[in-house]
Amino acid sequence: MRYVGSCHCGDNRFEVEKEFAASAIECNCSHCSRKGYLLWFAPRGHFELKTPMSKLGVYTFNKHVIEHHFCKRCGTTTFGFGTAPNGAETVAINIRCLDGVDLDKIERQPFDGKSL
Repeated sequence: MRYVGSCHCGDNRFEVEKEFAASAIECNCSHCSRKGYLLWFAPRGHFELKTPMSKLGVYTFNKHVIEHHFCKRCGTTTFGFGTAPNGAETVAINIRCLDGVDLDKIERQPFDGKSL
């Protein structure tokens, strides 16, 4: 299944192809909880950025292993690039930025990022 996503102003657009399991990670770390992230992970090869990287800013913190990308114009944080525990390149999609996802039907899986 192909999903389309964007930031608030539309300067940052992307697509991701993967079956959606109707669940998302809700991390309690200082960054994710402040941003209200609901994260869905996919292999990096299943992600396609439709706009130039030059329209995005990047933020890293703590161990600096995840690149949290955000729109330079509106500030919306749509996705992050990182590496899965098995070494595979991955993308963490903020499902709040995907078109057509009913957030009321998403099962939230708590993740204790605060303790890392």
